[in-house]
Amino acid sequence: MAAKGSLSISSENIFPIIKKWMYSDQDIFYRELVSNASDAITKLKKLDMMGEYSLPEGFKGKIEVEVSPENKTIKVRDNGLGMTEEEVEQYINQIAFSGASDFIAKYKDKTNEDQIIGHFGLGFYSAFMVADEVEINTLSYKNGAKAVHWTCNGGTDYEMEEGNKAEVGTEIILHVADDCEKYCNKYEADDVLRKYCSFMPYEIYLNKEGEELTETIKASEKLDTDTVLEEIPGEYPKDKDGNEDTTKEKSEDRLKIKKRPVPLNDTTPLWAKHPNDCTEEEYKEFYRKVFHDYKEPLFWIHLNMDYPFNLKGILYFPKINMEFESIEGVIKLYNNQVFIADNIKEVIPEYLMLLKGVIDCPDLPLNVSRSALQNDGFVKKISEYISKKVADKLAGMCKTEREAYEKYWDDISPFIKYGCLKDDKFCTKMTDYILFKDLEGKYMTLPECLEVKPVDKEEGEESEAVDADGNKVESEIVSPEGSEEAASDEDASEEEKKEKKVYYVTDEVQQSQYINMFKKAGKPAVVLKDTIDQPFMQQLESKNEGVKFMRIDAELTEDLKTKETKKLKEELEAQTKVLEKIFKKVIKKDNITVKAEKLKNKDISSMLTVSEESRRMQDMMKMYAMNGMDMGSLPKTGQTLILNTSNKLVQKILEDENGENSDILFEQLYDLARLQNEPLEPEAMTKFIARSNKLLSMLA
Repeated sequence: MAAKGSLSISSENIFPIIKKWMYSDQDIFYRELVSNASDAITKLKKLDMMGEYSLPEGFKGKIEVEVSPENKTIKVRDNGLGMTEEEVEQYINQIAFSGASDFIAKYKDKTNEDQIIGHFGLGFYSAFMVADEVEINTLSYKNGAKAVHWTCNGGTDYEMEEGNKAEVGTEIILHVADDCEKYCNKYEADDVLRKYCSFMPYEIYLNKEGEELTETIKASEKLDTDTVLEEIPGEYPKDKDGNEDTTKEKSEDRLKIKKRPVPLNDTTPLWAKHPNDCTEEEYKEFYRKVFHDYKEPLFWIHLNMDYPFNLKGILYFPKINMEFESIEGVIKLYNNQVFIADNIKEVIPEYLMLLKGVIDCPDLPLNVSRSALQNDGFVKKISEYISKKVADKLAGMCKTEREAYEKYWDDISPFIKYGCLKDDKFCTKMTDYILFKDLEGKYMTLPECLEVKPVDKEEGEESEAVDADGNKVESEIVSPEGSEEAASDEDASEEEKKEKKVYYVTDEVQQSQYINMFKKAGKPAVVLKDTIDQPFMQQLESKNEGVKFMRIDAELTEDLKTKETKKLKEELEAQTKVLEKIFKKVIKKDNITVKAEKLKNKDISSMLTVSEESRRMQDMMKMYAMNGMDMGSLPKTGQTLILNTSNKLVQKILEDENGENSDILFEQLYDLARLQNEPLEPEAMTKFIARSNKLLSMLA
């Protein structure tokens, strides 16, 4: 006689069963039911390991999903541990009771507390998102257990009676609602199952009810393990009248065979293997298969951690076309090889969201829908671990695979720099492995930048040096000024080394004159032209005591000037006074310092330097102004106009400061200096062109 009753529901557990509110994605019921089936098999195998049950010889856990568009049904079968009538009453009729916690509590002295998703509980009720009625046919592994048949139409009433299932396991039958018929379509079911269950630990088979799993092959392709259903003899080809042409050869005999069922999932995903057992091609093939990206990834990181939490996974740095593609990657989260979500910003640091990869962490806390993460301290620890692993991988590549690391650097540098800004620990680990490209296109780390010494190319005699064996060695420069200046040069070098300055370029075209000066002096500089580089430099300065980044036009270094004697110093001071007087008369600006210097390069007439502090302050104020804050006018401070007394034009001004053309020449030199830093205003450019024409006409 059938037992009848009402489901036990209280105010605490009514909400989870409210249809369609339970999960954000309706198709997730497939994942829940197949996950339950997988857990049932896992539990049965655990019982076998503990001696509580003996598995049949040759036992192989499997899950079958059968769909019927005609009958509007979905069946999910497993050969797991099944349930008794008492267990159905406990795990199904009392909604929200977790079978997993009870199972673990019972056997906690015999096995580790594996993170097993409850065999039944809330997940089972996801079936009512798409079904008007659900049936359960189950037979427990226990000796003497009787089969149970349970049915419920989606309300609080159910029926439970003795069933007729003969094999241990469980079958769930969903009678699908009219508006959810699409899930009975085999192709739709295949898509959903591959989305959620592609890497479950037991084979999953999908078929359409009543569909024959057969195919016709050539007789010559017959394999011993195939089951032949029918032999189809070859036929003679037909002529134009439809008669057999016996003068020609018959077609090859064919065989109608029973197809071998093929699971739709991979039970041993790559991340579950040890990194030493994985080949480069396997990593690339896995990437193509999971992310459908046929551009090869730059490199990857295999995560394999057992303590203090269980986490496995693979993270890929993808090849990104920054101009046309989104830079946001995809991280797929799994729980014991069961897909949970693919947008898990809580687990991956924000600056690594370009990555594509999979993470399998059974210890992650999940909410009732198992689709979103709780933002707690444990999740933060996982994020920190991933950040550490990425930093360790990059540092290792820089040390042992420098050529490959340099090849990838331009693609990954914006994200590494952003990571340094967002995460102090990441910045500390990466400081010595961040690359800078110098003026010759060579990559250097920060320590390497600080070790590079400028090559002095002072005008003077070049002598050929030899070692004790008479072999030619690197040439030495003999200064025409004598040993006093050489000693002074050594002191300057020591001072520069102490300051740890790194010179940089932001615009290789605009700052080309300064670049040429540095190259001629053999002085190193790096290229930092991205928007993120400004705050990034400040971060490195704060993390590395004594290190100072200076734009190439921030100051006139000693390497670019002629060695200064006492006499030359007095001359320059006098010339500076003359030039200041002309500047005040012609240019009439009070916020610019004028200075006379004797440069090594005679072709340079004038330069305009802006102190690093002033430039950064102005950039910051511009940023505030761009964000809508009223900053008023942005005065330019810290500017120094340098006039090269080695240049003939400057000499001409100094020789005839009151001459009729001195003012015009001075204005021209000032505008030339400004053009090396930034474009002129429209009015100033008009005057510059008119003045240039006038000066050229004087030469005609």
